[in-house]
Amino acid sequence: MIEFSAESRFIVTGASSGIGEGIALALNALGASVIAIARDENRLENARKKAKNPESFFTVSKDLCADLNALPDFIKSLREQYGKFAGMAYCAGISLLSPLRSYNQESAQKVFDINYFAPIQTAKALLDKRNNIGAQTSIVFIASIAARICDKSQLIYAGSKAALIASAKSISKEAATLKMRVNTISPADINTPMTANLAAMRDDREKLYPFGFGAVEDVANLAVFLLSDKASWITGQDYVLDGGLG
Repeated sequence: MIEFSAESRFIVTGASSGIGEGIALALNALGASVIAIARDENRLENARKKAKNPESFFTVSKDLCADLNALPDFIKSLREQYGKFAGMAYCAGISLLSPLRSYNQESAQKVFDINYFAPIQTAKALLDKRNNIGAQTSIVFIASIAARICDKSQLIYAGSKAALIASAKSISKEAATLKMRVNTISPADINTPMTANLAAMRDDREKLYPFGFGAVEDVANLAVFLLSDKASWITGQDYVLDGGLG
């Protein structure tokens, strides 16, 4: 059984809804202290109200892309306020459907900023020994199966997630020398508030899955395992969750 103490502190980005919220609530329910980060303060507060242990569910409203170069200092400030971290689940991200003929550098930059550059900057800061607990510090990045399937019109989104997966594997080899772990999770279609509003997409795609669309809990359960010491021999891996799609 996975259990955490309140002294086990985890950063969760994108924590105001969907997968990020699910991971934040799951960690908190198992006893961990969670620093939940997202842009929308009201939605963060709604997530906190769902927490099993709200006294150890801390919310921080932050636009991670407002100043990418300042993210290491931001993580440092969180450590100074809450204490050293046992890990992070980076879940913040955006999707974009854009065929090559519609390629726009500004749009591509926005996607890469939140899907790639922000997670790399936060990982850099978190793996600084001044900000973590040392051995068994664990980072989980939420990537996407899009990086493997690479459907049409996903050149920017799929590219950002493929870059994240490759870089995470490289980072894991650096982190391993310090006994710290880095893994990625690549979900396929997951039932979230966003997909719930896309009835046409659901009708078109759900039949592709023998087990239907995934649930947020499916991703959260794996993320919690990878963040825990039960996964102490696992690093540098990309876990595909596809409900039989492949």
